[in-house]
Amino acid sequence: MPALPDDPTICFAHVSYQLQERLAARAAGPASFTVRSAAELEARIGEADILVISGLWRDELLARAARLRFIQSIGAGTDQFGRAALGARGIRLASASGVNAAAVAEHAMALLLALARRLPEARDNQHRRHWRGMIGDFAGREDELGGKTLLVIGLGRIGGRLARLAKAFDMRVIGVRRDPAGGANGAGEVHPLDLLPALLPAADAVALTCPLTPQTEGLIGVDALARMRKSAWLINVARGRCVDEAALVAAIGEGRIAGAGIDVTAEEPLAATSPLWGMANVLVTPHTAGETRRYEDNLLDILTENLAHLRAGSTLRNQIL
Repeated sequence: MPALPDDPTICFAHVSYQLQERLAARAAGPASFTVRSAAELEARIGEADILVISGLWRDELLARAARLRFIQSIGAGTDQFGRAALGARGIRLASASGVNAAAVAEHAMALLLALARRLPEARDNQHRRHWRGMIGDFAGREDELGGKTLLVIGLGRIGGRLARLAKAFDMRVIGVRRDPAGGANGAGEVHPLDLLPALLPAADAVALTCPLTPQTEGLIGVDALARMRKSAWLINVARGRCVDEAALVAAIGEGRIAGAGIDVTAEEPLAATSPLWGMANVLVTPHTAGETRRYEDNLLDILTENLAHLRAGSTLRNQIL
């Protein structure tokens, strides 16, 4: 396997992240340059020993990447990288799993709080300069999270942190994961995925923090929504295709669940014609749960650690190849 040179050059390939600037602020590190388009990347990839990239990657670039030794994915996902092709060239690959776990968990908690405290309605009223009066009907009032049950589907880094945040609000947390032997990770109890239908009726809120897999695609569909309480909220910070959007629209529109906070949709950007935009009890954010002012520095911490591992010949953090 080709070794990393003593003075490697990093190519940061992303349309907007300020990775090179944040690396320069550390006053240490290898030489680097930034490309912000597929055309720029194709023209300059031959200069790179290390590539930090996500959405701009395509396997055809390997033909121009004679010096490439290591790819650090900018995100947790690595499905876009042809592992066989990289392996044949001896190019190492690592994901950025965990880079935004805290941010995404906090965003999920924020969506849940916003729904419970009816903040979207308050913002709409503010725009209308409308001071809402006191409400006699219990169902129309803001709610409290203490004592309610949160069902977290996926207990990795994000789900585990969300479980701990929810506990701080005195919520009961039930966790669901593919392999319960992996531990409760902050939840009060943990169950296998095949028990989800039996667990849904007990939940005041259901949060998706799982990866998209054949087992989780369409996991929240007609049947799952029918098992949820009419007063329950759905939170999705996982992947849009984990939820059957048509079924979700119908369930909310017919009052079969109370509402949803979603950061991800099946097709992104969400089509302007989607009914989700206009639903008063739906809060949509544009896949920004992980986008914070600390993202670049969090990623550079992973990259720096992996450069040390490469030089030492040891296992990478989040190693894929």
